[in-house]
Amino acid sequence: MAQTITIVGGCGHVGLPLGIALANAGADVTLFDNQPDRVAEVAAGTMPFLEWGAEPELARALSAGRLRATTDPAAIRPAEVVIVTIGTPVDEFLDPKVRSFDRAIRGLHPHFRAGQLLVLRSTVFPGMTDRLVRWLEREGPAVDVAFCPERIAQGYALKELSELPQIVSGSTPSALDRAKALFRLLTSELVELPPLEAELAKLFANTYRYINFAISNQLYLIARKFDADFARIHAAVTHQYPRLAGFPKAGFAGGPCLLKDTMQLAGFNHNSFPIGQAAMMVNEGLPSALVGLVKQTRDLSGDCAAILGMAFKGNCDDPRDSLAYKLRKILTLECREVLCTDPYIRDPSFVPVAVALARADIVFVGACHAEYRTLRVRQPVIDVFDFLPKLAAERRQAA
Repeated sequence: MAQTITIVGGCGHVGLPLGIALANAGADVTLFDNQPDRVAEVAAGTMPFLEWGAEPELARALSAGRLRATTDPAAIRPAEVVIVTIGTPVDEFLDPKVRSFDRAIRGLHPHFRAGQLLVLRSTVFPGMTDRLVRWLEREGPAVDVAFCPERIAQGYALKELSELPQIVSGSTPSALDRAKALFRLLTSELVELPPLEAELAKLFANTYRYINFAISNQLYLIARKFDADFARIHAAVTHQYPRLAGFPKAGFAGGPCLLKDTMQLAGFNHNSFPIGQAAMMVNEGLPSALVGLVKQTRDLSGDCAAILGMAFKGNCDDPRDSLAYKLRKILTLECREVLCTDPYIRDPSFVPVAVALARADIVFVGACHAEYRTLRVRQPVIDVFDFLPKLAAERRQAA
């Protein structure tokens, strides 16, 4: 008999691909979400955000009757497994908002029933799984609790859910066994950890990536300061040299996970995390640093600047915590006009790329979308990603 699963936040970036994958693996899945527009889109077979290859898989799950979407929290009670995709956000001071997680769980609490498996899927502040277990032991009902973090690249979840190993943890042997049975629907590669170590594993992975991006961005700024080509240096030192295979290129390190998870780790360690906090200063300061470098040789006050790409990464439609918006804010103070364009994000203030390039005096690359790969740009280009085709050397010098 198929497992019955309800996913809380089921129409979001974490919950929806997981729900589609589980449904097409044979489970009976209900997506509970408090956003009626998203629920209606999903129920009609339309993805509410860009997930490569997802729409046919969504249609297959819906037509088989194994997937449904609802705004009614009553869908939680009948499920054998409840997967919660509510994480621990950070506040305006970059401190973990533990109480917001508590409020969300307590809002769901009346719909839990004894015997369920409760799976936490999104990043939580370390210790939250065990803390939730203690709270449920006091308040009831008797449920198994597991923490099984998602580790997929946004936009490629359906591919990676079956390709990547899944970390699983449980508060009891029963919870662990049930979590393993659940994720064996998607992959045979399971890695067991205690809950605290599983929570830290998620934070360590994103923090490691964030710090590595900061290293590249700091080295990029040093190279620019001394009129050296970072991309050329990067290509040279990584060429057939395995020890630098993990040396990333420079670029904006934005999005809803990397900074947040790094700051969660800092908060967990009582705000003592100098290397993570230094990485934040480098990465979050990169837009301002780029504009500062340009201003050393160019007066921007009369310029129209164009930003190509406003998503937090290339080939993505998600603007959350995108540093391109920070760049826009800085350029708005410095330039006569700022034009933004993005092939994936719907925003009435954006203009088509052809309009942006026709009117701009200087061009900044905000996200390396594939659509920009073949652009021929006549203006000076600030391309920290080294993504656009290189044109005449004098244009690079002019920037």
